[in-house]
Amino acid sequence: MMDSGHYTHLLLAVDFEPSGVPVIARARQLRALFGARLTLLHVLEHVTAAQEYLPLGFGGDLPVPDDLGLEQELLDIARRQLDVVGDTLEVAAADRLVRVGPPGHTIDTVATEVGADLVIVGSHGQHGFLGLFGSTAKAVLRSLNCDVLCVKLAEVADA
Repeated sequence: MMDSGHYTHLLLAVDFEPSGVPVIARARQLRALFGARLTLLHVLEHVTAAQEYLPLGFGGDLPVPDDLGLEQELLDIARRQLDVVGDTLEVAAADRLVRVGPPGHTIDTVATEVGADLVIVGSHGQHGFLGLFGSTAKAVLRSLNCDVLCVKLAEVADA
């Protein structure tokens, strides 16, 4: 994978939070440095329609249809947001992926599918390698077969 001594395919886990800007900037730097291909990935965790639409504290019996189209709506929103990031980074449409599933496992799966040799995720660093998706960075580190870069995210910018 890394015979030439540098990375050739980067996978950037994108979560659309403002705190993720340094992660995107680091991916841009590394892509330029290595002349690497860049794939963007946003992972949408499965949303149970009934849980999403019930008011907080609701205790009654309310029939909720199994398919309210919420997940599809969230997928469409995520694709549009990923297109904004992809356009900014000049990433080909084919390298802009939105998947549904547990973030850590999904990142691992996609990294293998696309042949990434470096996965880039954000980490708040408050409790070790906890990533933008909760424990995603930790899950990725545990099972991935390539290098992982956890970009430290500051909670408050230093003056």
